[in-house]
Amino acid sequence: MNKMKLYITHFVLMVLLIFPSCKSQKKGGQMGGPVPVIPYTVESGTLVYYDTYPGTAVATDEVQLRSEVSGFITGIYFREGSQVTKGTKLYEIDRRKYQAAYESAKAAVDISSANLLKAQRDADRYKKLDEQNAIAKQILDDALTMLENAKLQVKSSKANLLNAETDFNYSLITAPFTGSIGFSLVKPGTFVTAGQTLLNTISSDDPIAIDFIVDEKSLPSIIKLQSAEKSKQDSTFKIILPDNTNYQYNGKLSIVDRAVDAQTGTIKIRTVFPNPDRNLRPGMNCNIKVLNENSGTQINIPLRAIVEQMGEYFVYLIDNNVVKQTRIELGPNHGDQVMVKSGLNPGAKIVLEGIQKVREGSAVIASETGNKLNAEQGKGTD
Repeated sequence: MNKMKLYITHFVLMVLLIFPSCKSQKKGGQMGGPVPVIPYTVESGTLVYYDTYPGTAVATDEVQLRSEVSGFITGIYFREGSQVTKGTKLYEIDRRKYQAAYESAKAAVDISSANLLKAQRDADRYKKLDEQNAIAKQILDDALTMLENAKLQVKSSKANLLNAETDFNYSLITAPFTGSIGFSLVKPGTFVTAGQTLLNTISSDDPIAIDFIVDEKSLPSIIKLQSAEKSKQDSTFKIILPDNTNYQYNGKLSIVDRAVDAQTGTIKIRTVFPNPDRNLRPGMNCNIKVLNENSGTQINIPLRAIVEQMGEYFVYLIDNNVVKQTRIELGPNHGDQVMVKSGLNPGAKIVLEGIQKVREGSAVIASETGNKLNAEQGKGTD
């Protein structure tokens, strides 16, 4: 019995000793006083960063060459894969029958013109005789009819001449614009059918377009870029080539497609880039970087200073050596930094290191400044 009383006495003493200790821990935040943390002073800086999209190079002008007349290929006058200038002779289709038709139509115009001249002289002569009542009215009427027929004959023969001349010109195919021409799909001696046989494809080189797709949520920012086109920076659009190198020239916004794709909720955007060295070819895949609309003077903090809870983001704000959990809204991140859209002001101090040891209301003591560890804070990256 005495042993039982002794055990009870010892238990009560232990509870009395532990309870003040727990109370002290609850009051101070942690056992042993304030928690040492590394603080970070929030600063604003110039952020320059880009959104990246997969893009495809597209020729601004591209034409499939087809013959407008039928016949055998009698000449090919270019080197496949080379650059050709506007008006360069490319293909020749047997021109003999088209030239003959042209010469015949030209002679028909000369004949009809001569007949018109004769009919005009006859009509003028019979008009004078009619004024003197020297001929019958029927003769004058016939002369005037012949004159009108001669005029119509001239008009018809000139139309035939135009058709013959067009066919003759179409038998020689020239480059419609300056650009690169591909592999020939026909060889000398091949018979081509008007409007059907594909001969080749020619596409423009400089400038060249880069098409990319954006989500409809990004459309307002693209429209802002389009409306501010006259004052936009040269570095708004950049390209990363397939070998992950940066393309040396910057581009500009050209076209925003007329409608959003109802099935995918996306819209096509076209930019245009200089291509004097022909480093970009139609069909090439690349990445296009678009200057983010939030670039500029913004607040930028290290990622490791952020705590995520159920899809929301917080930092521990230090006020009079006591931490307060503060909700923030994040923007894009770049490297180990992230932009803060709202929730923090320049000059505020937050916990950078020691987050795991603190909670709401914890007392802290600063042991080192975190800004020295993040000297590049606020500069941003591409």
